[in-house]
Amino acid sequence: MAKETRKQRWLLGVVSCVAALGGLLFGYDTGVISGAILYIKQEFPINTVQEELIIAMVSLGALIGALSGGRLSDRFGRKKLVLFASVFFIISAIGLSLAGSINELIFWRFLVGLAIGVSSATAPLYIAELSPRFMRGALVSLNQLAITVGILLSYIIGMAFAATEAWRTMFALAAIPAGVQLLIMSFFPESPRYLVKYGFLNDALRILTKFRGSKEDAELEIEHIQKLHSQRKAKWSEVFGRKVRPALIAGLSIIIIQQVTGINTIIYYAPTIFKFAGYTSDSAALYATMWVGIVNVAMTLAAIYLVDKVGRKPLLYAGLGGMIISLFVLGLGFFYPKSEVTGITSLITLLTYIASFAYSLGPIGWLLNSEIYPLHIRGRAMGVATCANWASNFIITATFLNLVNRLGEAGTFWLYGAIGLLGVLVIWRFVPETKAKSLEEIEEQLSP
Repeated sequence: MAKETRKQRWLLGVVSCVAALGGLLFGYDTGVISGAILYIKQEFPINTVQEELIIAMVSLGALIGALSGGRLSDRFGRKKLVLFASVFFIISAIGLSLAGSINELIFWRFLVGLAIGVSSATAPLYIAELSPRFMRGALVSLNQLAITVGILLSYIIGMAFAATEAWRTMFALAAIPAGVQLLIMSFFPESPRYLVKYGFLNDALRILTKFRGSKEDAELEIEHIQKLHSQRKAKWSEVFGRKVRPALIAGLSIIIIQQVTGINTIIYYAPTIFKFAGYTSDSAALYATMWVGIVNVAMTLAAIYLVDKVGRKPLLYAGLGGMIISLFVLGLGFFYPKSEVTGITSLITLLTYIASFAYSLGPIGWLLNSEIYPLHIRGRAMGVATCANWASNFIITATFLNLVNRLGEAGTFWLYGAIGLLGVLVIWRFVPETKAKSLEEIEEQLSP
């Protein structure tokens, strides 16, 4: 098997980065609310339920977008759905910037959620299906890197607009990367595996030849794809059938664990958590939150370097272990009376938690789900997994403040830590190692 040339690796990187701009928008639109909500509350009188709806409505929209996006990507192609999502990102960014009421904010947050759902179910598939096996982990993880960059960017924008409180501009800026993706992605090829699925073998071979070490490698890959797959029509019954069940259990397990260990409560409510811990001003809380975003990006870069060398499961065990320890220590910090120590403890433990997530569950949750499903139902199965992810996200983010009111900050973080312990057992039992295997080899491995 010939090694890809430097030019081919560079081209794969460019294509993956542009496809991953949906991830950047995913991160930005989910993270920007943590700062914007502080200023929205000053313009509109809102109660706790309305605040939770504004924040969590993205998750509900993403749930619906993921389920429909997966099915549509199987029918119309990965590329078309990525472009469709970028159009929705542009429209929702403009709508949020012009919102004149709480109801309008909730509606436009739901629409941006639809775009995030479609993008998060489709972009990792597009990258995975275009990538060679020894680069797939790193290239698909670029989508997670883009998410973390988007979150960090949202925090920086929040700091930049702290003095002016211009939350409308904060939302409007999301239209810029969406427009860039819409323009550049239009010139990129469709997924070669999608083309093989519908019998466009010459087109698939031409595309794969551009991205593989030799034409012979591309031809062998086409043959392997054809060997496993016919042009049969995808059915929902197959997604939940016996043959796909091991892959679906693994995919749903990892993507749900990613959420129910509390990650998006940290992303959405980081400034609020720092205020709980004694950071008195908005700017101090936002500054501390920015460090959460910096660590998130840095450790996701580490994951990109490690995931194809160390493997998926070792990183999952190490990362989830670090998250569990951080959550229990964070709970202890809130258990005792607030002091200067509480603020320092909360910062250190949150940074450790984010670092542990960023090199493990963050990128690997999406990576595994882009790898493990059979081709003819891959979009639908990815949609189901992404839907489960966002359903978990919605439940966790919509209940966080109420959990804090009932269990206290300490009890809430201890609950997330206990769920993480269960997650270690689930990963050990159900999640496969996919390092250095082709997508077709993984499918054969998971076939009962």
